[in-house]
Amino acid sequence: MLPEQPKDDPLAGDADVPDNYVQYTLKKEKSLPPVQLSNILNELNWLNVAILGVTPIVAIIGVCYTKLQWQTAVFAAIYYYFTGLGITAGYHRLWAHRSYNASKPLQYILAALGAGSVEGSIKWWARGHRAHHRYTDTDLDPYNAHKGLLWSHVGWMIIKPRRKPGAADVSDLTRNPIIKWQHKNYIWLMLIMAFIVPTLVCGLGWGDWKGGYVYAGVMRLTFVHHSTFCVNSLAHWLGDAPFDDKHTPKDHLVTALVTIGEGYHNFHHQFPMDYRNAIRWYQYDPTKWFIWVCQQVGLASHLKVFPDNEVRKGQLTMELKKLRATQEHLTWPSDSNDLVVISWESFREQAKTRPLIVVAGFIHDVSDFLDEHPGGRHLLVKNIGKDATTAFFGGIYNHSNAAHNLLSMKRVGVLHGGMAHGTEDKAVPPSQRLRIARYNEMGSPYASSALSQSDGEGLMG
Repeated sequence: MLPEQPKDDPLAGDADVPDNYVQYTLKKEKSLPPVQLSNILNELNWLNVAILGVTPIVAIIGVCYTKLQWQTAVFAAIYYYFTGLGITAGYHRLWAHRSYNASKPLQYILAALGAGSVEGSIKWWARGHRAHHRYTDTDLDPYNAHKGLLWSHVGWMIIKPRRKPGAADVSDLTRNPIIKWQHKNYIWLMLIMAFIVPTLVCGLGWGDWKGGYVYAGVMRLTFVHHSTFCVNSLAHWLGDAPFDDKHTPKDHLVTALVTIGEGYHNFHHQFPMDYRNAIRWYQYDPTKWFIWVCQQVGLASHLKVFPDNEVRKGQLTMELKKLRATQEHLTWPSDSNDLVVISWESFREQAKTRPLIVVAGFIHDVSDFLDEHPGGRHLLVKNIGKDATTAFFGGIYNHSNAAHNLLSMKRVGVLHGGMAHGTEDKAVPPSQRLRIARYNEMGSPYASSALSQSDGEGLMG
């Protein structure tokens, strides 16, 4: 039973969402008409067009007329990282996913730095991002990757959304006084942190007022924009899916390098409340390192980490799925149910005209292998019409996995009465003992409802 909500606690924004919400909404609510040349001017979000269009133009013009001082270059790079962390460590991992707790001083710092990235308020940003995770790759995803790389990078911001993003609960953000403070004062915070602070630092520090505005202000902002936008675009396009390939998010070092560590996106979408993106010590994730350092100095706590056992299950599932794909392209020996059953007398009679040998209850035709046998033709010839199980499994030579697998491909029948007791395991070639089986290929009565969520992939038979 769910705990009773306090009377002053606003109802979660998605409390009344029906179970079939996605299908229901897509069917009930019509999207806006497609954008065409005839209506494009009316469908543009002109505020975002101005921010995303004018900023790089001003930066390029400013660079052409402003000499870059080394002190300004160093500060611009540092300020790029700090304002970027306002998004990655603040907007994203702290507020959108609640992957750790931050002290009030750290929250104020991240809120101010995030405003300096000019990507909207925390409440607006986190609401859209929660919808993105909840409705990934559907039409209720604000930056649906299936609509193309350009759309998920900037298109969804400069063109009015074709439909309202899916419902997402932001009641926790609504109650946060720091988020309220940032949302109320966002315009002033944005102007101060994005342009005034870098200009003042460079101007008062070493007299480079113009360079501070151009390089640490406008140019830095352009890089921050497209760095974080790559989390929505490049991270859903470049790389592989080591944890789950159901959706588009992918892992790649290049994306991590350009997004301040947000490039291990396949892991993130599987385990969104984990404060890490990169789980290996050698993987590039400065946002993770920043949060860890904040914990060490007492500014952050309760860093959430998904159980390693479950993370490894996700990896194993994908590895098994790849093995299954390889397995399905190989040729396998005939099953006993597909082979003719032959009596011992019939086997002996047929062996007079063709080289037939019994091993572990199966009858094998070795006619194409007599002259290829590494031990010599004579060892096969002397066992024609006989049961060579003992000889094959160590009596004369304890054959390798390759020999077992090759022998199984030469099956032509099953000996009536089966195999000798104690040799059952020898009838299964090594390549099939660890065969990857779908849940519906297994005989267990428990391999149905509980396993159906995996789409039948990656189960060991």
